[in-house]
Amino acid sequence: MLGLMQNWPLTVDKILDHANRWYSGREVVSRSVEGPIVRTNYADIHNRAKRLSNALLGMGIKTGDRVATLAWNTGRHIEAWYGIMGIGAVCHTLNPRLFPEQLVYIINHAEDRIIFTDLTFLPVLEGIIDQCPTVEHIVVLTDESELKNVTLRCKGKPCLAMESLIDQHHAEVVWGGFDENTAAGLCYTSGTTGNPKGVLYSHRSNYLHTLVGLQTDVLGLSARDVILPVVPMFHANAWGIAFAAPAVGSKLVMPGSKMDGQSIFELLETEGVTFSAAVPTVWQMLLQHLQSTNSKLTTLKRVVIGGSACPEAIIRAFGDDYGVDVTHAWGMTETSPLGTISRPTADVEALGPDEVIPFKLKQGRAPVGIELKLTNDEGRELPHDGTTFGRLKIRGATIASAYFKQEGGNILDEEGFFDTGDVSTIDQYGFMQITDRAKDVIKSGGEWISSIEIENIAAGHPKSALAAVIGIAHPKWDERPLLLVKLREGQTSTKEEYLAYLEGKIAKWWTPDDVVFVDDIPLGATGKIDKKILRQQFESYRLPTA
Repeated sequence: MLGLMQNWPLTVDKILDHANRWYSGREVVSRSVEGPIVRTNYADIHNRAKRLSNALLGMGIKTGDRVATLAWNTGRHIEAWYGIMGIGAVCHTLNPRLFPEQLVYIINHAEDRIIFTDLTFLPVLEGIIDQCPTVEHIVVLTDESELKNVTLRCKGKPCLAMESLIDQHHAEVVWGGFDENTAAGLCYTSGTTGNPKGVLYSHRSNYLHTLVGLQTDVLGLSARDVILPVVPMFHANAWGIAFAAPAVGSKLVMPGSKMDGQSIFELLETEGVTFSAAVPTVWQMLLQHLQSTNSKLTTLKRVVIGGSACPEAIIRAFGDDYGVDVTHAWGMTETSPLGTISRPTADVEALGPDEVIPFKLKQGRAPVGIELKLTNDEGRELPHDGTTFGRLKIRGATIASAYFKQEGGNILDEEGFFDTGDVSTIDQYGFMQITDRAKDVIKSGGEWISSIEIENIAAGHPKSALAAVIGIAHPKWDERPLLLVKLREGQTSTKEEYLAYLEGKIAKWWTPDDVVFVDDIPLGATGKIDKKILRQQFESYRLPTA
């Protein structure tokens, strides 16, 4: 027997329809690529997205066609998103931080027909567009006057101004009407090993992910919030915020291309931001700006940090000095991306403020709709005791079941779990903690050393700008840790100072065999430390203990 409830397809166009109907005047503020602050609202975004849908239909775009965006976080980018998805086309977000050859591979693999881009990225496209035969048009997120000031060499591909396209069409267009399992978005992994792989989100998965994110113990957004998503829209749907904010009528503040500490602080204060989300490096820059200028945060209450592990120093500084609650989150492209979030349970909160900090440093617990397990290399499930390391596996309605075009073959185990590639522990309260990527864990004398845990502590040293730990070959122990430190400008330090700082904070046998001070630590396309490059740079490095 089936239930007698309405069949109401969960398609993301309904989210913007809802925002238009009930929160039409709620502001969306953008720092435009051209410079000025631009103010609009959900009603205007809804109208312009529908007109853009008509433009796409006029250009021959059909259900399932891939339309790419190469753009910063702005109101225009949101209009492109909903304009593409509303008619059943697939919005493919391109990451501008990828190497040109990776962009070429991704565009061709996705068979993108149109690319929406900002003025910033026209030089990138001009350098690769002749290698992308499926691309028919480039639409620049600007008006005709700005386009005239740009020398375009797009090698036969028509370059159109988004404003001209919108002006030529009306807003009478049918959104939705297709199956909720229709593809809505396409995002490629950062490709640290082999070619990037495409994760194909459905309307249903994005809609359910929105509902997961809105839970109080996840992002907990409301109509009273003013949200600054510093996390880019090309990073797994800006962690779902571009769907969640209009779903509840939150004011959106879009940072555009300026994400330095001073620019972020300016938007936080002038727009009254209450909630923000970004990777740790952004919050490190903001913290340095606050400290150097003796500034205060007057409206910001909550921050979600993800993308890589957050140092304790950042969590404590924002909480103790600025009254901002920092919540750690974990996810990946394949998880839409929210997988876990480190909000305390009643039992954990009862332990007291200082006792809660170790839990805030963990990646957190799974919300409803997400299932986790730990296994060994043979697939045997491991206990949740907070100390046993295992391969982290995940399943749920917002988790990938395969890669686009079946790249990589079957990616699920016999129970339908996806192997994240992370090595983790899960404690008795359900809090998961990433100890390393499987390829980054340091194997020393048959035991595992967490490079991430050492990095987080070293990054908390007051002289540190960035810290990284990699495994170096050792004749006796197989591998031993090497600590690499990029110091803050004007600082000097010694190996002994850093080893003394680590003493008592990690197991003695985890202590790095050497400390090297470097001019820079490379970051990958998603803002994480690129250990593949570091391992190449230090491939022939000889430890003093060897």
